[in-house]
Amino acid sequence: MPAHRLMPTQESADLIRLVRDIAADVLLPRAAEDETTGRFPREVFATLGKAGLLGLPFPEAVGGGGQPYEVYLQVLEELGSAWASVAVGVSVHTLSCSPLFHAGTAEQVGQWLPDMLGGEQLGAFCLSETHAGSDPAAMRTRAVLDGDLYVLDGAKAWTTHGGQADFYTVLARTSDDERHGISCFLVPADAPGLVADTPERKMGLTGSTTAATLLTDVRVPLGQRIGAEGDGLSVALAGLTAGRLGIAAVATGVAQAALDVAVEYARQRETFGRPIIDHQGLVFLLADMAARVESARATYLSAARRLDAGLPFAQQAAIAKLVATDHAMAVTTDAVQVLGGAGYTKEFPVERFMREAKVMQIFEGTNQIQRVVIARDLCRGTAGAVTHVDGPAC
Repeated sequence: MPAHRLMPTQESADLIRLVRDIAADVLLPRAAEDETTGRFPREVFATLGKAGLLGLPFPEAVGGGGQPYEVYLQVLEELGSAWASVAVGVSVHTLSCSPLFHAGTAEQVGQWLPDMLGGEQLGAFCLSETHAGSDPAAMRTRAVLDGDLYVLDGAKAWTTHGGQADFYTVLARTSDDERHGISCFLVPADAPGLVADTPERKMGLTGSTTAATLLTDVRVPLGQRIGAEGDGLSVALAGLTAGRLGIAAVATGVAQAALDVAVEYARQRETFGRPIIDHQGLVFLLADMAARVESARATYLSAARRLDAGLPFAQQAAIAKLVATDHAMAVTTDAVQVLGGAGYTKEFPVERFMREAKVMQIFEGTNQIQRVVIARDLCRGTAGAVTHVDGPAC
């Protein structure tokens, strides 16, 4: 059954109802088939864009929905409970727009962002490289200034929407400075020299295209550099911190969907003359699954409220990503167990949920990296501050 939500406004409650209708009418009827065939559902993103769901956390003045992260993330969770590939795509699109919004000039924002947020354009975020996943500062893709153009050469790995996107937010090295040697560029998909490699054959999220992005003598006008030269890494990492909350929300949605299937199956399946949900050993397993889903939701919402209040939230985002994705892996695995042999077949979606949950412990910073982030904050002694914030953000 759908999650019980306490939304901050009537508008946001209505938004959740709209998202549930779209999930039921547009996403759920085709999710299983498209995941089986590996078909990328581009038209679904157009539908979400027309409904205003691709720009929710951005201000209305630039074409966004003007919603707080607390609301945006619950929309992502609802999408994730219906179709994880689409929800991850929305999160990645938001991430790809973030540098432009936060570091772009007013002219750049006015020129490009409204179409991006309106569904006319779908974005990709190019940071990771094969040898520089958890360590983006080790990237080798370079951008060399040549007059009023930058020339980009290199390869980016694991690009969500690679070959499907209309624009790529690309991070490239502009100098050898360890801290300020990386810059951010907005590169259109039709730029000569930009090519998507053969899509990866993945264990899950097969409806979301993932491919390496190859850049060979790609010429980017100076006006498509986002932010100052050398500021790219800080811009990218700021976006990734918020992006971790997106993945936490999607993972929670997958876990909620797995719990719902498991509970319904346990009510219908009978052994020893009664539904298996009446057996204490089984119902306790379901109770633990429910506790994990609720704790994941509470954790990401707590971090989102800090973001909305303008408070530091990096540690809380790392905790939310760690907790939500680890819980999603546990809940989906337990859902397969509840269904027994049926859960191991493709007749039920729980085996797909389990495969989808696994990658969420890996991308947007592995859960081992999240522990590093949390530990560094603990070592710095930054936890424990007491802050009062007026208004509903408290």
